[in-house]
Amino acid sequence: MFQIKKTIVSEEILNKDFVCNLSACKGACCVDGEAGAPVEPEEREIMEEIYPKVKPFLRPEGVAAIEAQGTYITTENGELETPLIDGADCAYVTFDDKGIALCGIEKAHNERLINFKKPVSCHLYPVRVQDYSSFSAVNYHHWHICDDACSLGKELQVPVYKFTKDALIRKFGEDWYRELEETVQQIQKEK
Repeated sequence: MFQIKKTIVSEEILNKDFVCNLSACKGACCVDGEAGAPVEPEEREIMEEIYPKVKPFLRPEGVAAIEAQGTYITTENGELETPLIDGADCAYVTFDDKGIALCGIEKAHNERLINFKKPVSCHLYPVRVQDYSSFSAVNYHHWHICDDACSLGKELQVPVYKFTKDALIRKFGEDWYRELEETVQQIQKEK
């Protein structure tokens, strides 16, 4: 672990390789699991604001879940998440003609209807950020459904921090990412 500004960063984001392999996993991260995607407090208003433009890209059951639960939910622990359809799929998930799960928010973004790509937690994956009172922990999250992404990343030699570069910059800023790259160079020199 090492520190950059007010973050404690796991060296796993430097040492592990990762490139999403949707043809292999079919976007399982959007439909598996027990909870919705984390939503940042500052994303709440955005989720509400963009919903009318995202709605046409969603499945009827996703629209029903959002209209019943809201554009995001608050868990018993006070955490914010995307709502789920019957406790499974993210309400924002759509499927292409090959059965691959895609994000309705991202589809609206790609059509240039909204400026918001998707919740930053989704954009960052497999990096997970846990906020504490005086710092944030930046960790690699291993989930067996992403084994094919790890294999592809290893084959292409793309470490997690490079795969998630745009998302890390979105979350922490360009100066933070530049310092991360400098830290990587320093660690490599010491090896």
